[in-house]
Amino acid sequence: MIKQVQLYTDGACKGNPGPGGWGYVLRCQDHTKQAYGYAANTTNNRMELMAAIEGLAALKHACHVDLTTDSQYLRRGMMEWIDGWQKKNWKNSQGKPVKNQDLWLKLLAVIKPHDIKWHWVKGHSGHPENEIADALANQAIEEKGPISHG
Repeated sequence: MIKQVQLYTDGACKGNPGPGGWGYVLRCQDHTKQAYGYAANTTNNRMELMAAIEGLAALKHACHVDLTTDSQYLRRGMMEWIDGWQKKNWKNSQGKPVKNQDLWLKLLAVIKPHDIKWHWVKGHSGHPENEIADALANQAIEEKGPISHG
């Protein structure tokens, strides 16, 4: 039986670019996992992508995933833009290279075994799991760790 999981992700950056962090909350039945990571010189969008990549990579088996993010960049990228980017050889609508292609490719790889529904929630609006993911991302920046490559 394929498990149903909830994944809540967030990224943060002090300066853009600057030191950044990502965090996620992963729930499956009565089990919860939280994790975070740090990058010394990055952008907010890269940290949003890393949160989703790391959260999905933590899953050991194919799952039905409800992924909730406050990043329209992440959600719309996966739901609206990525097919066009691939068809245009990773060029955007202006014909320029897609930013963060390396992370979009990693995300495409980690989503393969899963059935994912992408949800958006307004950031800093009191959504409990989004607030926890945000706090984890900021904790990563404050602690400067654990180190993440992204």
